[in-house]
Amino acid sequence: MTRNASIDYDACAPTYPSQRRADPRIAAEIDAALGDARTVVNVGAGAGSYEPLDRHVIAIEPSAGMRAQRPCHLAPAIDATAEHLPFDDQSIDAAMAILTIHHWHDPILGLREMRRVARGHVVVLTFDIDVFAGFWMIRDYLPEALADDRVRFPAIDTIVDTFGGGTVQPVPIPSDCTDGFFEAHYAKPQAYLDPEVRAAQSIWPRLAAGVEQRAIDALTADLRSGVWEERRGHLRTQPAIDGGLRLVIS
Repeated sequence: MTRNASIDYDACAPTYPSQRRADPRIAAEIDAALGDARTVVNVGAGAGSYEPLDRHVIAIEPSAGMRAQRPCHLAPAIDATAEHLPFDDQSIDAAMAILTIHHWHDPILGLREMRRVARGHVVVLTFDIDVFAGFWMIRDYLPEALADDRVRFPAIDTIVDTFGGGTVQPVPIPSDCTDGFFEAHYAKPQAYLDPEVRAAQSIWPRLAAGVEQRAIDALTADLRSGVWEERRGHLRTQPAIDGGLRLVIS
């Protein structure tokens, strides 16, 4: 599955430090999945929000804007892509890719590269698009996004098969999630009205002209009228959901 990535991360990088902070519960699951690895390559590392601090991490990030957002306590990232990792076979203990494979030009090639360079675990956090399709923001306001996402997100079974086997762990999304990815605000619909929140979510720039404003106008109207509360208000007190977030471990 090869396609051109269409997200300009240099443009949206400034919003990431405030909106995309690692959630400690999700981070703990990633850390456990890495096992006893001492060296880890983080592919599509972005600003490094899920990089473990007690391991030697080599970050790979092609976006200059994202590399510039990395805090000073993390090592600078290497300007390279998932499809061409600059390492020898089995030269690193483990490889990780966190909410990034749907942005790669060729996700399957990138996954194969991760498996090639890692002598131990390969850990990928991604979404099961079939579960994601049922999320209220998609179903009620952004159905146009689903067709593109079905192309961009490799199926979970495809990821496992590419690795030659592995396990899949559902990762609950907590209502107070500190990482502002698309579903993180499931219990706080008003958050989607904030342009800074949307700027840190890659789904919005891929929409056709006018779709984002139409969706936000519709959500605004439903919040004001009480329609959203009537349909989805129970989510405000739901501590976590299964939104399709999956940890694939090989």
